[in-house]
Parts: sequence; structure tokens; C-alpha cells
Amino acid sequence: MKTSIRRTLKSVSVASLAAGMLAAGAATASAHVHVDPESTTAGGYTHLTFSVPNESATAKTNKLEVALPTDTPFNSVSVKPVEGWTAQVVTADLPKPVTVNGATVTKAPGSVVWTADDAHQIGQNEYQTFSISVGVLPDAGTTITLPAKQSYTDGTVVAWDEKTVEGQDEPKHPAPSFVTTAKTAGSDDHHAAATASATPAPASATTPASDGGSTAGWFGLAAGLVGLAAGVTALARTRPAKR
Repeated sequence: MKTSIRRTLKSVSVASLAAGMLAAGAATASAHVHVDPESTTAGGYTHLTFSVPNESATAKTNKLEVALPTDTPFNSVSVKPVEGWTAQVVTADLPKPVTVNGATVTKAPGSVVWTADDAHQIGQNEYQTFSISVGVLPDAGTTITLPAKQSYTDGTVVAWDEKTVEGQDEPKHPAPSFVTTAKTAGSDDHHAAATASATPAPASATTPASDGGSTAGWFGLAAGLVGLAAGVTALARTRPAKR
């Protein structure tokens, strides 16, 4: 009897731990403003999805500004509409002329700004995703850093602009970033060509954005589900068989 009780308590503990891991995985998915690139292939075009959680207990997120690179500028930027948010691609003068895809440019898209109406601000325990199509991506091994500013209805502005250094602890407000990769044999250029022909979305967009997730968050979610399944299995084994 005592052995059965101990086994039951152990099973409950495993299930509780699994539930905790599940919650941790979900929290990881929305911990920071981050970017998920659909493709990182140099010389191509890609969709970048920014996940933006609301981290204030008292205010709502009503604006997001993402700075685009000026040392390796994009020659094409278009915005996916988000319901209740207006979007603006802001052109900027480059610090110096840059050759992009064979052409010398002195101006390029410098930032994208999304602003919410009162009914679609991001509230507590909520997040939103914002997607843009960009290209062309620079040489393989280039780190694309996309600093972001998240504004709240109480006037607070959080700058996600700190550099992440490999081997060191992640900073409190890391800048969204990714690294370009080399084109592999058999890569499909059809998507790149289709994306390159896209036109910018109107400022008063009303179509919902697609959802984007965090790789780390999904790993945590998977680990939580595995642990939960193990706990339920162990609990079932402790129940006496029907006679």
C-alpha cells in the first residue's frame, strides 16, 4: 500500500514537472521581441516575421518600429497587412553609397513603423506578429540586426537593441537578428522571384497577419508534452488491475 502511494505521488510530481515545463516553453515563445526568417539564403528574398509580446502589467502596446540595415540595405521591402494597424515603410539616406544587386544606391528603406488603432492594441497576456518581405539578402555569414522599439500606451518605450554575443549571457533587451547562409545545391529560386515582384501594402491595412513562433518556445513545448505523457503513463501503471 505504501509503495503504491509513493508511486502515485511520484507520478503526480512528474506530471506537475511536465506541466511546469509546458508553461516554461510557452513563456519562452513570447519572452522577447524576436524575428523568424522564412529563409536565410544569401542573394535571395525572404519573409521576416516579428513576434511582439506585451510585457506590461498596466499598459498596452500600440506601436512597433523596426530599423532596417543601412550597411547592407534591402532593395525591396513590402509589408503584410495587420488588422487594426497602419504600416509605413520609411526611406532613409544611406551613410554612404552601396552597391546592391549590381546597382549603386544612396537611399533605401530605413525602417518600418506599425501603429495600432485603439481597438487593436496588444493587451496583457497577448502578442501580435508583423511580417515583411525583404531582399536581397547579403553575402553568407552576414549578421542582419534589426533593432526594434516597442511603445506602450503609458508613454513607455522599450528599445530591443542590445547585441547578443556568442558565449555570453543573453542581454535583457536583445535586438532581433539572424545570420545569412550560403545557397545550397538544388535551392528553389521560384519563391525569391515571386517575392521580388511583390508590391508594398497600403498603410491602412485590414488583413490579419500570419502567426509566427519561437523555435526555443516550441522545443520547450515539445519537452513539456513528452514529460506530461510520461507522468500519465506512470500514474496509470500504479492503479490496481481490475479483477
